[in-house]
Amino acid sequence: MTTASKVSDLRDLDAAFTIREKVFVQGQGVPADDEYDQHDRQATTRHYLARVDGQPAGAARWRLTDNGVKLERFAVLDEFRNQGVGQVLVQAVLADVRAEAPDAAQVYLHAQLRAIPLYERTGFHKVGDMFEECDIQHYKMVLG
Repeated sequence: MTTASKVSDLRDLDAAFTIREKVFVQGQGVPADDEYDQHDRQATTRHYLARVDGQPAGAARWRLTDNGVKLERFAVLDEFRNQGVGQVLVQAVLADVRAEAPDAAQVYLHAQLRAIPLYERTGFHKVGDMFEECDIQHYKMVLG
């Protein structure tokens, strides 16, 4: 069974950070200084952990910005990919965003190319031109 929920204790936050380390820093070569930023420890940032049969499998976060709500740091461990973990994670995050920030100007994210189909299935669409973050190609995507 796959579940995703808001992080509520330090053990779960450590598990989420470990997943991000494996996926982004080790797997994609993102510099650790770029992966972990000042937003990670802000009280207004919400972190999420997905589990498959109790095992940590994916992570994400969202935060308020001047432009609305930005979904970020969606990561699923290799051994759990293509099993619906990303979908469950996105749905859990969006449910909380609707509850906590219903008046946000927009809900948006920066999607790596291979993740675009996942986000399109959950109601996002591409806007603007492709760009690079940490030498990885992305598109801005907006919900709705």
